[in-house]
Amino acid sequence: MELNLFSVELCSRQFTRLHEMPTAELSYKEYTEKFGEMTEDAQTYFANFAAHRPGITREEVVDQYTKWSETYDQDLCSSGRYHGPKIAADAVAEEFKDGRESIKILDIGAGTGNFGKEAYKHGFRELHGIDPSSGMLERCQEKNIYKKLLCDFFQRDTPGFENDEYDCTVVAGAMGEGHLSCDCLYEMIRVVKPGGLVVIVMRKEYLDYVKEYKDRLEPLMDQLETERKWQKISRKIVPNYSFNKEGVVYKFRRE
Repeated sequence: MELNLFSVELCSRQFTRLHEMPTAELSYKEYTEKFGEMTEDAQTYFANFAAHRPGITREEVVDQYTKWSETYDQDLCSSGRYHGPKIAADAVAEEFKDGRESIKILDIGAGTGNFGKEAYKHGFRELHGIDPSSGMLERCQEKNIYKKLLCDFFQRDTPGFENDEYDCTVVAGAMGEGHLSCDCLYEMIRVVKPGGLVVIVMRKEYLDYVKEYKDRLEPLMDQLETERKWQKISRKIVPNYSFNKEGVVYKFRRE
């Protein structure tokens, strides 16, 4: 879709209004009553919100993504509305300068494989992924980038992964309502090698209003550093992560 300058400005105003709302998210009905007819960008925003609505269960998240899988790439990534996969791939590439073709990476919440697509451009070839949505993984498999794909939830003691198996684990866009729990940090540490890298990229505002993460996620990250499970390399705020909203990029080195 090609946007003219007017539609870009209008979309920017709409998302700014959404961002300023106290709850950070509005229902479709509330939005149309407040701002009128939606642009295509706003409609996509609400399709994304349907998979992140407050109180959603992880089974409902899977169902929503499976329904959305046919148009997900076009709606989000090809349109330039979502930059999480590229941000994550760039972050990984910063830490692995040499021998990228043999660096073994686990993409947690791989979805349709857009992180892998971006990582492949950097020369990474040993790409594995896990996602609970079979529909999303079908789209992922079509890209012929990942060497291993597992359809399952990522949680404590996930079957199919050995201790110290990966050089790097990556989360790009799998944080949100009904998505990965804070406990998943332990599993990320378990499956990555000592000295390996953990990269987490997410929408920054989720730290403020997603119940699972508010006053829990970052304190647990700090606790794990105190316990010498990993060492924080960096915490970086990035612009335009998705829908003109800021993202946050965490990098940790496993002890």
